[in-house]
Amino acid sequence: MKKTAKRKPRREARTEDVRSRARLLKADQQVDYRDYEFLRKFMTERGKILPARLTGANAQQQRQVKRAIRRARVMGLLP
Repeated sequence: MKKTAKRKPRREARTEDVRSRARLLKADQQVDYRDYEFLRKFMTERGKILPARLTGANAQQQRQVKRAIRRARVMGLLP
């Protein structure tokens, strides 16, 4: 006797429980490598740069953040 596998019901689209991304940067805000306290918000405690999908930055802002963090590391402001 063969068992038939039951199909899982399709997952319904979440309409009310959708999380919005945390916006750490405003649309017109400039990123400066000397503002290391601000740049720490874009890093983990181990010193890795957080991805844009977690920070809410668009592609241009994420490139600015990446460049500023790397410059601050060279200057010795960040790990």
